[in-house]
Amino acid sequence: MKLYFTCLLLLMSMCSLAQQPDTSFLKDLLQNHPELFSGILNHPTHNEVQILYTQIDRDKNNIPHFKSYSYRLNAKHYFYPASTVKLPTAIFALEKLNELHVNGLTKKSVMITDSAFAGQTKVKTDTSSRSGLPSIENYIKKILLVSDNDAFNRLYEFVGRKEINQKLKKYQLNNTRIVGRLAIGDAGESTRHTNPVDFFNNGKPIYHKPALYDNNDYPMQLENLIQGKAYMDSSDRLVNKPFDFSNKNVYSIADQQQVLKRLLFPEAFPKEQRYYLTPADYSFIYHYMSMFPTENKKPTYNRPEYFPAYCKFLFYGGDSTATIDPDIRIFNKVGDSYGYDIDNAYIVDFKNKVEFMVTAVVQSNEDGIYNDNKYEYATVCLPFLKNLGRMLYQYELKRPKKHLPDLTKFKFSYSMVK
Repeated sequence: MKLYFTCLLLLMSMCSLAQQPDTSFLKDLLQNHPELFSGILNHPTHNEVQILYTQIDRDKNNIPHFKSYSYRLNAKHYFYPASTVKLPTAIFALEKLNELHVNGLTKKSVMITDSAFAGQTKVKTDTSSRSGLPSIENYIKKILLVSDNDAFNRLYEFVGRKEINQKLKKYQLNNTRIVGRLAIGDAGESTRHTNPVDFFNNGKPIYHKPALYDNNDYPMQLENLIQGKAYMDSSDRLVNKPFDFSNKNVYSIADQQQVLKRLLFPEAFPKEQRYYLTPADYSFIYHYMSMFPTENKKPTYNRPEYFPAYCKFLFYGGDSTATIDPDIRIFNKVGDSYGYDIDNAYIVDFKNKVEFMVTAVVQSNEDGIYNDNKYEYATVCLPFLKNLGRMLYQYELKRPKKHLPDLTKFKFSYSMVK
């Protein structure tokens, strides 16, 4: 019996090792392009870069099989995830609608947010929507098209902090927590309280979600939580102390790609590990996740503030003058804050039958001061992400495949969607 358990443990260990991403391939690839990456490779902290690149090979039945490669991947090394937390929250909002089983309650239902705790705000209108009224549908559109912060906050309030974190555990996203709203200074007790929300169809109430309180803490043992030498406070005064990320959201690179993989390829997961989404929910997310904001009619996003490559860091680098390749679509969610740029992407070339996943983070804050809006996004972070995505794309163009993918389910018509 002892020998049996020893062999079983050895087999489990071997399986675990087999699933770990290769750590040399990406390093070699980056080093082979010093003209693009020497600044990052030679920087004392490597600009906190972490990368997870996943090749996708289809079998004869078009079932995807994955092989991953990593660079400096470390779930215990903290980076601020910024807006990337919006994608799982949007998924959980759609799941919650489906799980409630309330007759007539859909993502199109009018969603009126009330307030019940200090600092909370009410929302009764949404001028960006076709009806002028808020809804789960329009909030998710705004998140996927331009990473709208208020839209995320409303979904955070609808799902509730406790349920969000329960869902993260359900899907084995053990290096992630979502514990606060974005861009409003949400901290302390206010993060635990989420607003009451009411839904209506044709002016008639159909569902009331009460105000909720989450008494749970979500402690995580991480390195790099204390950063820099100073920060600007809410009154724009310089505080000569390091900036503390200890109570902020956490969302590791591996968990980010797992969320995206489960969303795009549910067939690769056991039924009990798939999101509780309808086929229409999946198509809705795919559609708006891969759209350029200027392609949408309502909400409307125009130049110069918004441009086609807006929020497509891993191929276009946030370049407002970029020429868009008509054969390529990027299904992704980005984040940028506190000097961190992150992109979690599935990149598809329909003409050349290319598909791959890459999730990456890079940071630059050379003066060591936080909240001073002096970060090297344009000169360090975005060029790095653009070069990384394009380097991997060029590699994928040449990589042989036994079976070319059928990418039909990811192809949509985008001409001025309403």
